[in-house]
Amino acid sequence: MSEVAAETQATKKFDPEAFAMNLAKAMENSGQALAAYLKPREDGEARDKPPNEIGEVVKTFSAVAEYWLSDNQRSAELQAKLAKAYIDLWGSSARRLAGEAAKPAIEPSPRDKRFKDPEWKSNQFFDFVMQLYLLTTQWAQDLVHNAEGLDEHTRKKAEFYVQQISNALAPSNFVLTNPEVLRETLTSNGDNLVRGMKMLAEDIEAGHGSLRIRQSDPANLAVGVNMATTPGKVIFQNELMQLIQYTPSTETVLRTPLLIVPPWINKFYILDLKPEKSYVKWCVDQGITVFVISWVNPDKKLGKKTFEDYMKQGPLAAMDVIEQVTGEMRVHTAGYCVGGTLLASTLAWLAEKRRVRVTSATFFAAQVDFTHAGDLLVFVDEDQISALERDMQAAGVLEGSKMAMAFNMLRSNDLIWSYVVSNYLKGQPPSSFDLLHWNSDATRMPAANHSYYLRNCYLENRLSTGSMVLDNTLLDLSKVKVPVYNLATREDHIAPAESVLYGSQFFGGPVRYVLSGSGHIAGVVNPPASGKYQYWTNDNIRDTTLANWLKGAQEHKGSWWPDWRQWLESIDAETVPARPVGTDAMPPIEDAPGSYVRVRA
Repeated sequence: MSEVAAETQATKKFDPEAFAMNLAKAMENSGQALAAYLKPREDGEARDKPPNEIGEVVKTFSAVAEYWLSDNQRSAELQAKLAKAYIDLWGSSARRLAGEAAKPAIEPSPRDKRFKDPEWKSNQFFDFVMQLYLLTTQWAQDLVHNAEGLDEHTRKKAEFYVQQISNALAPSNFVLTNPEVLRETLTSNGDNLVRGMKMLAEDIEAGHGSLRIRQSDPANLAVGVNMATTPGKVIFQNELMQLIQYTPSTETVLRTPLLIVPPWINKFYILDLKPEKSYVKWCVDQGITVFVISWVNPDKKLGKKTFEDYMKQGPLAAMDVIEQVTGEMRVHTAGYCVGGTLLASTLAWLAEKRRVRVTSATFFAAQVDFTHAGDLLVFVDEDQISALERDMQAAGVLEGSKMAMAFNMLRSNDLIWSYVVSNYLKGQPPSSFDLLHWNSDATRMPAANHSYYLRNCYLENRLSTGSMVLDNTLLDLSKVKVPVYNLATREDHIAPAESVLYGSQFFGGPVRYVLSGSGHIAGVVNPPASGKYQYWTNDNIRDTTLANWLKGAQEHKGSWWPDWRQWLESIDAETVPARPVGTDAMPPIEDAPGSYVRVRA
């Protein structure tokens, strides 16, 4: 045993020659990363231009700077405040260096994972660097918070940009100022940097000249092989979607089938990941005839497809097919995220046309009112949307990677910088994780559809105010009388729980608002068998805030799925013999999950 320990210790000894060799290899790999970046530009496949966001950042920070610099006394006080913070830090560090017990000038949040390594506090250099960073970040945030005269939108943008810049400049993101990375670099003689730069080159090449950060190892994660494996068939398709009907696993099923409308921003298999996580499989096993829309991954040819086209060729076309296959004119419906917004619009359109096609509606983290739409509002104003429309008009579509990056920026420390450090500095490839693999499987969006959605929902908030026009029809959510199950998630950055609660009041029928633990994905995809999280219920949804709603809410352990299944049966409990997939008149086209979902951007 002692020989083994001695040998292990010897292998960890710093080897200057090996370190120099590995640094040379890391530099070579970084050169390959640069070549991967330059190649599409040399071939004319990509053209660099300043991002539209740069102008927004400059304009926003100029508004903040104007307040502070317009008054000499105010400017002096600002500088004095930062200088005092630095002097306090210097004094605290000097006392500690002299062996005294000194209280730190500032400490990180207990939830900040970046500074969990013990050496951030035990090593005086790293402790000083960390505190210097935190003090500067706090000062920059106070600049925005205390700037008077800013309109609320400009303030939100400034807060967001300060957060992004401070996250990017964190000392944890650099080799020499991250104790964990530096330790790994020395103990491995720089081998971590060789692996990291190799992955960086691969990820830039995979992104065709743009960095596509890998969040999951694609090994053992293939659609139709390890994910999206619930048995079923594609029974219909048009240029925008394939309709999947799933094979029953019970002898009897609820008479009313279920149509699921997923977001077109992502792919439907978030609801059909691995079998143990699959909401679709669980529904089938619960005796429900399940139909799911699988949206196309559009190219430039479909760039003029509108929100109206998505309604008519999506849920409305699906309802017609389901009637042909099952004989049922009515369906239960469920819409996820923007799929829920489309579903709500469709319900309002049906109500205005007096067409009775829907028995109930379920919304998963979906918004119909955008007053409290959260951090995504920083990307929404006339100037930003106009700039985006110009880009989309040229390309015909919005690349899914741009939308994915916007979502990742809402939690940049968790979804961007933690992977930069782990992948490229530590040289540790990510593990196989189905949810994050799905997250990186982005889809494009037709220019016409996305423009309509941004303007009518985020910018002008027309759906809830009754001024949204679709197919020459004025939409009024108060005419939607079907029962609604409105699910929000407590830590949602995309469809905030407050926003979903506020939107519940606009429907004209009974609404069951349910709040699930966790966030936009994990709060929805939470199978009962996992025993994770919880959900809250409270029938009072009128004229209340989320905080007040929670005070009177009842907490339930585990998944909300069984509660929803019970609610569904309370609306229509009649059962019929399980239905075969398709009919002679509507024969299956191909096996689920179909071909549309396999097209990668």
